[in-house]
Amino acid sequence: DKGTATFSDIANEISEAQGFWLGDAFASGGSVGYDHKKMGITAKGAWVSVQRHFRELGVNVQQEDFSVLAVGDMAGDVFGNGMLCSQHICLVAAFNHQHIFIDPNPDAAASFVERERLFNTPGTNWADYKSELISAGGGVFLRSAKSITISPQMQQRFAIEAAELTPNQLINALLKARVDLFWNGGIGTYAKASTETHAQVGDPANDCVRVNACDMGARVVGEGGNLGITQLARVEYALCGGCCNTDFIDNAGGVDCSDHEVNIKILLNTLCASGELDNEGRNALLYAMTDAVGALVLHNNYRQTQAISLAEAEASMRAVEYRRLVNHFESEGNLDRELEFIPVDEELAERKAYGKALTRPELSVLVSYAKLGLKQALAASELASDAYVAASAYSAFPAQLQQQYAARIDTHRLHNEIVSTQIASDVVNRMGITFVQRMQQATGESEANIAKAYVACRDLFGIEARWQEIEALDYSIASELQHEMFSQLIRLVRRSSRWLLRKRRAQLDPARDINSFRDAAGYMQQNMEQLLSGEQLAQWQATVGSYIDAGVPQALAEFVAGARFYFNAFSIADVVAQTGAPTEHVAGCYFALGEKLELNWFADQIINMGVENYWQAMARESFRDELEGQQAALAASLLASAGDTGQQVSLQQWMDKHRAYIERWQTMTAELRCVAEFDLAMFPVAIRELLDLSQASQQAA
Repeated sequence: DKGTATFSDIANEISEAQGFWLGDAFASGGSVGYDHKKMGITAKGAWVSVQRHFRELGVNVQQEDFSVLAVGDMAGDVFGNGMLCSQHICLVAAFNHQHIFIDPNPDAAASFVERERLFNTPGTNWADYKSELISAGGGVFLRSAKSITISPQMQQRFAIEAAELTPNQLINALLKARVDLFWNGGIGTYAKASTETHAQVGDPANDCVRVNACDMGARVVGEGGNLGITQLARVEYALCGGCCNTDFIDNAGGVDCSDHEVNIKILLNTLCASGELDNEGRNALLYAMTDAVGALVLHNNYRQTQAISLAEAEASMRAVEYRRLVNHFESEGNLDRELEFIPVDEELAERKAYGKALTRPELSVLVSYAKLGLKQALAASELASDAYVAASAYSAFPAQLQQQYAARIDTHRLHNEIVSTQIASDVVNRMGITFVQRMQQATGESEANIAKAYVACRDLFGIEARWQEIEALDYSIASELQHEMFSQLIRLVRRSSRWLLRKRRAQLDPARDINSFRDAAGYMQQNMEQLLSGEQLAQWQATVGSYIDAGVPQALAEFVAGARFYFNAFSIADVVAQTGAPTEHVAGCYFALGEKLELNWFADQIINMGVENYWQAMARESFRDELEGQQAALAASLLASAGDTGQQVSLQQWMDKHRAYIERWQTMTAELRCVAEFDLAMFPVAIRELLDLSQASQQAA
């Protein structure tokens, strides 16, 4: 840390003197680089994590007062910037190696102004805090004092019974006190797991103050600094109901900012080398983009913590899937379970029995491994040679560079790595930790093809725009409802990606595929109310209504409510290509069949079927795919029976023609409706009946 802050210029001088190609992009920061403390980027990034934790608890820390215990002082980057991230911070206590600051009942507004004064005044410490602004019973105490008198206000606020404590005893009590947020912006490790010894922690200076994670009193932990809590402590804290990620997730902003700086400097240096920019112009442009770079970094932090929340929401339901992923990482030699403190299978099974799953700290590790593994696989492929996919590189740069120097981004020396990083991050953030492995198991396709299919489906349905619309509802609707809406979009992209991978395989071409299916996808989105009928229409209308009542805009509510049906656009487009019939005729026929033959109801039963292991999950996906294929085949044969007239055939006439097969199918569905609990074996038998109808219809056509 000291090296990054102090010696960047020296390192860059050596780099340039030696003719190294990175020039002054060798070390980020320095006199011609982004000043992390001035930007406050590390603290602001960690604050994004804090905001998410509290938002999911139903609290808006930018508008509601909340109590904070913190490590550090206002002179520090992470502490100082962090404690200015909200004017509603009620800093009840803070400590560093010199002082203990206590303010039992702080005035949020007045204390914010005073913290701001200290932050902007070089050389100050807690002793310089204006005593008249500290509430009754508080004060600033030396860590070197033999003992500290505990005022009645301190006793009440921190649930301390003793009238006198040593400084270390007081800090120990503070760590156990009930507060909303514990903000680590300093140095030291202050919590361990109850199964760990102090010696295992490796921070003897804080052995006297450290607490077991299960005894921590904070609702939320924000880790602006490093190593404030051991990884096992984070897991224990999370299992006890606390909200936390890890230090490398919370404080990723600083590293991410450096990555952006280096990539931007590489691009700008090529402009200088070609004479398009002089050094003065380069530096001016670099500084002009400071806020834009900061926004890119915070967006990355936002999306990554969102990914952890989405994973946490499904980790229990998909416990088998996550266990297989961990075993996959381990078997590939990429993950050391013991080193990363990932539970063994037996412990995961035990947690499931108690209604627990992988915690946020553990999911933080898996998110990182998933991104790293996918990035490496994509970088080793030819993915970046696909012009449509390669456009993702632009999003790594500020809009000003995208607009002025797009061609330079295309020829960036690290173009392949940037494309791979952007795609890997987007895939894992949006689709989840297990998506790629799940697609590989279902289709046998490469990571590069999976990425192509994902990009095609994401853009075909305009997922990014809808995703942002849901994000814009932060604090307006419940986080749980946002997660439910995200899940609907994820399912759509997952099913669609699997369809493309199975049907297109080596012929995958995102730009072409988007064009091929655009008409069908667009028609469905614009005409759901006309295409649906019966139970399906009633369900769609009810879902739209519930979303709108919760505060979701109507257009977004209708899109998300219809997401479960949009997957059918692929089959509809295929039937259009096969029969030459207009999209509206095919779509109408397809959905009418679904309603008349109760295929929609049958599909719902497959989707809602609980699975207990990997093979059952794969079987369920296979049944859904088979049902979709049969419905498409029936629609094609129904349309083909019109001959060359180009007219829509009466569905009733078609049903009369195949009455025997249809009655067998209807008898089957009637029996299934009477079943109290579905068995997995029922589905292939029923699908076989449908296959008989499909084959008879095709032969007749």
